[in-house]
Amino acid sequence: MDVSPFLAFLTFIFWLGLLLLPWCPWATTESLDALPPTDEDLSDVTALVPARDEFGLIQLTLQALAKQGRNHQIILIDDQSDDCTPESARALELPNLKIVTGQPLVPNWTGKLWALEQGRQHVQTPLTLLLDADIALEPRILGTLRAKMKTEGLQLVSLMAHLQMAGFWEKLLMPAFVYFFKLIYPFSLSNRPNVRWVAAAAGGCILIESRVLQEIGGFGVIKDTLIDDCALARAVKSRGGKTWIGLTHSAVSVRPYRSLNTIWHMVERTAFTQLGYSFTLLALCTLVMTLAFLMPVAGLWVSSFWSVFFSGTALFMMMFSYGPTLRYYELSGAWSLALPLVGLLYLAMTWTSAVQFLLGKRSSWKGRIYSKQE
Repeated sequence: MDVSPFLAFLTFIFWLGLLLLPWCPWATTESLDALPPTDEDLSDVTALVPARDEFGLIQLTLQALAKQGRNHQIILIDDQSDDCTPESARALELPNLKIVTGQPLVPNWTGKLWALEQGRQHVQTPLTLLLDADIALEPRILGTLRAKMKTEGLQLVSLMAHLQMAGFWEKLLMPAFVYFFKLIYPFSLSNRPNVRWVAAAAGGCILIESRVLQEIGGFGVIKDTLIDDCALARAVKSRGGKTWIGLTHSAVSVRPYRSLNTIWHMVERTAFTQLGYSFTLLALCTLVMTLAFLMPVAGLWVSSFWSVFFSGTALFMMMFSYGPTLRYYELSGAWSLALPLVGLLYLAMTWTSAVQFLLGKRSSWKGRIYSKQE
């Protein structure tokens, strides 16, 4: 019996089911951008910026942060940099900037969380902004975030930064990074306080109530996690807190990912972690992604009407689901034609991550290697 029509039908059902999910994980409904710039009093906010070897980017981040308004505090935690990161920051002469020299990494902590925990000890304001050293904020977005938090009674709000999408590899792979993240962590579900099993945040830009951060045990409660942003959101939601995550054009990643190798390493660092280091889930993920992304293309070349029909329809639905993400980032819809290839590339990155785990390495970042034992 020819199984190709059956496999094509399964692919068709997969993409139809995805499109019909009531929480629409492929949509871009959850979004927030800055209101017109004003000179706003932000004296209730302290920004924590962990930085390790960010000499080339840190001034862009701090200058944009300083322009958010008045009276907010900025704490830069120099995470054992080997370059001139602290000197570059100090050269800006920002009156509200404090530079904390980070202590050596202690066991069972990841570098970023250890740096943030040291910075947290200096926070004396009701709100804490967690900002990556490569994220530049557009004017007024911090005030907009704070207003959303207060208006909706939220304890944590987060923005998925607009990634660089200038070069070929960035246009090919970075929109899909957001697309897949939203499929794994549907924003609509994560933003519902009664849905505890989905919690998402984007670590590049998080505004959280300092009281809540203290109550959950600071960053120590998630000290060894690699996907720390979602772990933080989960910790807040598990204690009854309300969280919100959305897309934005007003928080921009200034770090370029011009080559396939740099994007591959970025994804590889945490891809297998997403699966809980489970080879059973890896096998299931491989089966699903092969069926979802390879079958719609392969089925078009089979001499069976139903194979071609179901595969072609599945391919159309796949491209349709990707369309909102491409439009949000103002990219041509033609990039959706490459989604089958992109899906298989991300699967290969996940397998690379799993192989690294077998070799005893969970992740590596800027000279630090986190082993399976840590």
